[in-house]
Amino acid sequence: MIGIGIATAADGIIVGTVTLTGIGLVMSEAGRTDLGRQPDDHALPGRGDLPDPRHGSATTANYIVVSTLMAPVVVELGAQSGLLVPLIAVHMFVFYFGLMADVTPPVGLASYAAAGIARCDPIKVGVTAFGYSIRTAILPFMFIFNTQLLLIGIDSIGHLFLTVSTAIIANLLFAAATQGWFMTRNRWWEAVLLLLVTFTLFRPGFWMDIIYPPYDKLPPTKIMEVVEQAPADDRLRVWIEGEDINGKKISKGVLLPLGAQAPALQRLNSAGLSLMASGDQVDILGVKFGSRAAKLGIEQGFTITALEVATVRPAKEWFYIPALLLMGLVIVIQRRRAAVIAADELKPAS
Repeated sequence: MIGIGIATAADGIIVGTVTLTGIGLVMSEAGRTDLGRQPDDHALPGRGDLPDPRHGSATTANYIVVSTLMAPVVVELGAQSGLLVPLIAVHMFVFYFGLMADVTPPVGLASYAAAGIARCDPIKVGVTAFGYSIRTAILPFMFIFNTQLLLIGIDSIGHLFLTVSTAIIANLLFAAATQGWFMTRNRWWEAVLLLLVTFTLFRPGFWMDIIYPPYDKLPPTKIMEVVEQAPADDRLRVWIEGEDINGKKISKGVLLPLGAQAPALQRLNSAGLSLMASGDQVDILGVKFGSRAAKLGIEQGFTITALEVATVRPAKEWFYIPALLLMGLVIVIQRRRAAVIAADELKPAS
C-alpha cells in the first residue's frame, strides 16, 4: 500500500501542475514541433521524446493528464496526415490508452495491488493482465477509424442495434482468437480467420474504401454550394494552408462544424469564418475569436485549397454478411472437431 499511496499522492502534483501552470499545452506544442522535424534536425539527444501517455493514476486524473498532453498532438498529427476525426474520438483514444497503465508494466498500479493480494511477482501479473486486456489496446483505434462505435452517425434504432451487437461479437471473437479457444482449441488458421472477422466487424469501411472512394475532392470555389446543401450538424472537410503568427507553414485538414440548416453565408459566419474568392482561390479574411473555426487552428490569411464531400456508395454494413458467414464456418468446423474429441474421450481405454 505504500507504493500505491505514493503514486496516488503524486497524481495531485501532476494534475495541479498541468491544470494551473499550462505546461501541458507547452509540452503538446513541443511534441508537435519535434515530430515534424527530420531525425537529423535534433541537435540534442532525446529532444524528440514525447511524454509517456501511460500515466498511472486515478481515472479522472488520468483523463485530465492525457487529454491535456496527448489529445492536441494526436489531433494535429492526424490533421497533417489527412486523418480527420471528431474530437471526442481523439479524447476516447488517449483516455483508453491512459487506462492501460493500470495493468501494464512498469506502472501497473492495479497489477501491483493484485500481486500484493496474490503474493506473487507484480511484473508477471502485469504481463498476464495485458494479455487478457489486449483488446482494450485495440479498441481505441476503432474509435478513430469507426466513429459509429461512439454513436456518431447513428441514424436509427436498427442502426444502433446493428452497431452495438456487431461490436460485442467482435470483442468476443478477438478474445477467442488471442486466448486460443473458441468452441474448442484454435488452430492457427482459425485464429487468423477470427481476427479477420473481428477486423471486418469493427471496421467494415476499410473494405468498402478499397472498392469505392469515400470522398470526392472539390475545388474551394464550390464551398458556398457545398455548405448550402449540407445537412444540419454536418462537418465539412476543409483543407487549408498558410503561415501562422509565428511564421510556421501550415498544411492540414479540419472538420468544420456547420450547425443548423441555414444559408451558406450564415452558416460560415456562425462557425466564425469570413471568406473572399479570387479566381480559383478562396482566402480566409477573418476568424472570430473563440469561434469553432479558431479552435480548429484556422487563422486569418490562410487559404482554402480543397473540399471533400462524401461519395454516394453502398452501406459499409454489407460486409457484415461475409464476416458473419465466415464466423459461422469456423463455428461448424470447431463444433465437429469438439464432437470428435468428446467421442474419443468417452471411448474405454484399451
